[in-house]
Amino acid sequence: MHKASSFDDVLLVPKYSDIKSRSEVDIGSFLDDTIYLGAPVISSPMDTVSESEMLRAMYSEGGLGVAHRYNTIEEQVTLVKKATIPYTAAAIGVTGDYEARACALWDAGTRIVCLDVAHGHHELVKRALGTLRDIFGTTIHLMAGNVATLEAFNDLADWGANSIKVGIGGGSICSTRIITGHGVPTFQSIVDCSYTDRDAKLIADGGIKNSGDIVKALAAGADFVMLGSMLAGTTESPGELLSNEKAEKYKVYRGMASVDAQRDWRGKSSSPEGVSTIIPFKGSVGNVMKDVIGGIRSGLSYTGARDIRELQDRAEFIVQTSAGQMESNTHILWSYR
Repeated sequence: MHKASSFDDVLLVPKYSDIKSRSEVDIGSFLDDTIYLGAPVISSPMDTVSESEMLRAMYSEGGLGVAHRYNTIEEQVTLVKKATIPYTAAAIGVTGDYEARACALWDAGTRIVCLDVAHGHHELVKRALGTLRDIFGTTIHLMAGNVATLEAFNDLADWGANSIKVGIGGGSICSTRIITGHGVPTFQSIVDCSYTDRDAKLIADGGIKNSGDIVKALAAGADFVMLGSMLAGTTESPGELLSNEKAEKYKVYRGMASVDAQRDWRGKSSSPEGVSTIIPFKGSVGNVMKDVIGGIRSGLSYTGARDIRELQDRAEFIVQTSAGQMESNTHILWSYR
């Protein structure tokens, strides 16, 4: 049995830097040979995160939005058409109507399809990747996941995935580890999967709370990060803007394996592995992304890196104690008599 580290367990060691301005830092990354994102951020395909407005907003900020699959084929096609961007991404499952859904999305102009399941190292994912490769060949980008180990990452790459979501049980509204006893801290999964000799892109998904965690994920080997809670509660996220008796505004944010979500999209709930909650209203996702991108650029500059590849080459991690974790957080103390 060996220890596994989470984002809060580690820190990056500051290095000599000759970067005079954050504008010198390029945080762009290639999703494949033809698709380049100016920011390494992808929105999670959840029904309280990613619909048309989020897809448009993420594209305008240099990232990518992935339309969720918890609707009919017709509704999802309408959703991606309304996004009206140069490229769109959308999620599908690996059973039922996934072939018809993928074909309809293709006809609507979608060239990035995400096979979105909780446990990606599975026979059904292998079958679906093979089927979609037979249908579309190399003309479509297949994103798949989620996985937690190097073996799983390599298998999905060999089965035909262009990019792979890494992280099981780390999401803020995910209860997989509690319900099933399975999972690996997302940071550790990234480190382990970074040793792959396959050319599939690594997308860190789950457990990311702030821009510092994003920098750690990229430094550990991720090419992109997928965000849910950090983008939820914005103007562009789906759902009604609500308010309480104190006039505080909020939106609902829920895991797609939560009881509420399962009942809404399939009419029943079984083996729930997520929860539903509310999240304070944050305003425009553009403002959120501005802070995220600024934080990533600052993070690279502390390592003296002008791009993500240089960050990964120069990065040095240390493990911090529990006292170090407390010190890492704001901890101003005051008293009066």
